[in-house]
Amino acid sequence: MNFNYKTSTAIFRDEFVPFIEASVSIASSPVLYGLAVYTVFNVVWDDQNKSLLIFRLADHWKRLCNSARIMGFADFAESHPYKQFEQLMIELLQKNQIQENVLVRASIFIDELIAGTRIAGLQNSFSAYVYPMGQFYKPEGVNVCVSTWRHVEDDAIPARAKVNGLYVSNSLMKNEALLNGFDEAICLDREGHVTEGTVANIFMVRNGMLVTPDVSTDILEGITRDTILRIAEYLNIPVDVRAVDRSELYIADELFFCGSSARVAPILSVDKRAIGHSIGKVTKQLLDTYEQLQYGKIDKYKNWVTQLL
Repeated sequence: MNFNYKTSTAIFRDEFVPFIEASVSIASSPVLYGLAVYTVFNVVWDDQNKSLLIFRLADHWKRLCNSARIMGFADFAESHPYKQFEQLMIELLQKNQIQENVLVRASIFIDELIAGTRIAGLQNSFSAYVYPMGQFYKPEGVNVCVSTWRHVEDDAIPARAKVNGLYVSNSLMKNEALLNGFDEAICLDREGHVTEGTVANIFMVRNGMLVTPDVSTDILEGITRDTILRIAEYLNIPVDVRAVDRSELYIADELFFCGSSARVAPILSVDKRAIGHSIGKVTKQLLDTYEQLQYGKIDKYKNWVTQLL
């Protein structure tokens, strides 16, 4: 990988600036209170056609708008209608001369100093930057634990909004997992039901059925999660969206995480109970199809891809 985000161009307050200049004060609302929302989307490089392909950009814009709306920020859809947002993202990628797989993180933040915990009526600003995709999880799979920390509830910090401050809880889970020799954590809600990983949604395969927690279990309404559900329908894989108990994880035939950064990552063990020694058959089908979708190779879903020649 040749791209270096530290020497790249970013968007900050709707202006293109050197990445190192895109910073906020230590007294700002995002630093003091985590008052920002964001989305992360995939961009892949098609070497054969010498083009960049952005995956589900419109859906990421919509989620960013929804996150801002849930948090009571100013109307992002009004200040940054989709076509304007799309053009900004295209120009950002072009200015950085991207020729590899990358991720783009776009954020809306409360741009005020020492404003306390207020939200309404304050200045909002927009930022975005590019960084190499890399390998988020080990490709052969991860070993995970169920965290002792519980998932934040919707009436505390809503998980369907990607709020920066929410990830303090997730960081505690991840840190606990790493300190205890695991790669990642799975968290439970207050009822003891499985929610998600620290940065990814979770799926299980049992007896040929693809199972995932429903959105009422305080989970992020993940765009990759939705993609996997749509792929399952396309491949005629039966799906059950419902509450999942911790003990079900131990007897799953297959488990995997999914997300824009995580992509599709097999889970090899939970709390030292083996799930598999390699990627499962259904997981492999879903992963392969997901990669085809990102490169616009499935006609039914070509509209999910924004191509930059």
